[in-house]
Amino acid sequence: MIKLIEKYPIISLLLFVIVMLGFTIDAIPVTIMEARNFISAREMLTDDNWILTTMNGEARYQKPPLPTWITAMFGYIFGITSVLALRLPALLFLASLGISIYLLSKKLELSKAHSLINGFIVLTSFYCIGITIEAPWDIYTHGFMLMALYQLFILFKDKKTSILRSILFVFCLAGSVLSKGPVSLYVLFLPFVVSYGITFKFRAKPIHFLKLISLLVFGIVLGGWWYFHVRVADPETFTAIAERETSNWSSYNVRPFYYYWSFFIQSGLWTIPAFISLLYPYFKTRVSNLKAYRFSFFWTIIAVILLSVIPEKKSRYLMPVLIPLAINIGFYIEYLILEFKNLKSKKETFPVYFQFGLIGSIAVLFWVAGFFLAPSLTGLTWVRFIISSLVLAVIGVYIFKFLKAKNIKMVFYLFIAFMMSIGFLALPLAKLQAQDNYKAVSELASDNLPLYTLDAVSPEAIYNYGDKILSIKTDDGIVIPAEKQFYLLTATSKPEETIELSKLYSIEFIATYDLNFSESKHRSRLVNQLYKLTLK
Repeated sequence: MIKLIEKYPIISLLLFVIVMLGFTIDAIPVTIMEARNFISAREMLTDDNWILTTMNGEARYQKPPLPTWITAMFGYIFGITSVLALRLPALLFLASLGISIYLLSKKLELSKAHSLINGFIVLTSFYCIGITIEAPWDIYTHGFMLMALYQLFILFKDKKTSILRSILFVFCLAGSVLSKGPVSLYVLFLPFVVSYGITFKFRAKPIHFLKLISLLVFGIVLGGWWYFHVRVADPETFTAIAERETSNWSSYNVRPFYYYWSFFIQSGLWTIPAFISLLYPYFKTRVSNLKAYRFSFFWTIIAVILLSVIPEKKSRYLMPVLIPLAINIGFYIEYLILEFKNLKSKKETFPVYFQFGLIGSIAVLFWVAGFFLAPSLTGLTWVRFIISSLVLAVIGVYIFKFLKAKNIKMVFYLFIAFMMSIGFLALPLAKLQAQDNYKAVSELASDNLPLYTLDAVSPEAIYNYGDKILSIKTDDGIVIPAEKQFYLLTATSKPEETIELSKLYSIEFIATYDLNFSESKHRSRLVNQLYKLTLK
């Protein structure tokens, strides 16, 4: 099986993502950032707002439109109400990360097997998976940028300007800018270029640098046309949004410089290998290709430093750092595959036994989760849980078996099988009570009464309702709807305490909709009360 996987690496990486998440990722409730993207995509299709993008009928220029365009296209083909269809393009861009890392690793003169390992590592890193639903714009901008960097690496290495690769570089760069502005230019492109210069040196003629700078400028301009258009078409709104977004960089979620120093933890189950791979003095004598290792090491560290300089910090901003870090980790895994049988020092063997022993233990003991899930498991979900437990237990047993035999290559691919099984078999178990709550919100749309809001309801509620939820409260006061009877969905205000409404309407409480799916992370904004208002 491993030989077959290594024979068709690109297909293997793509199939891994599709099997792991392509059939089951709709089990996870829609997040706030996704909801904003999905609402804008829906309004592109229903209201034709493709350029001057909107959310709930109001201008939304905080993010460029390319990811939303792609989402809308998939929604048009497969159905705008299908969460699976709307998430599919983000999953394809996740797969593109693995494929691009594989191709770039090959250009770094790593072996085919080693390059494939790098690709699988980036696809199984925690935040590379999580970002596809937590901040969908990010996976597009970094996916496009990594494609551009692959072309740029070849242009650097060949020391000549290829027309085809130049065009690909420009379009991928433009795609990145049109997905989330200059973000990826700062956190991926800049550290990539600096680390390349440190490691490989720039030996091309000045004319080639001028050509590359021209391509860079052309790509930025091509990707920036939307910003210029919106700035001209709706200058007042665009300026207000731009000022608010810019101010957040220095006043919102401000964290100390060292906030990102534990960045390797964001790789999830790769945390220990990630940490060891960053111990440059220890590891530099153990790698198969020192220049390639230096390149990925400096690329990772410089990216973290550049992120640390910005006052505003969030954990998800570290996601692009996991891209070069995956190459770093790959060197460590390759080292273990080749040398683990010869290692005698407990300082070198203990982290390996702990790392993969932990994964094996999670797999073997997955059935214990049944004690906590039992109240929610019924019928077919019990069958799925039993199958998941058995499959994971078998994988866990074999992990221990090959770990004892010091066959790290088999252990690595068993971990890949573990991740695939979690996504394909176990993830749908999350489709429990939360989905019923989301369904209840969507059922409101089937009622004949219109729905309004008194204050801002969450994007998740608006998306699941399936249409706009307009507010009757404006800066000038309450706007009385034309309908004599309507529903009112509100998150914080109590309509019976609003004098204007209580004078005109009989107010009847109908229900509470709680879209929280985790008691440990209960968010008040996801709790909404529904009222029926009837004109007196």
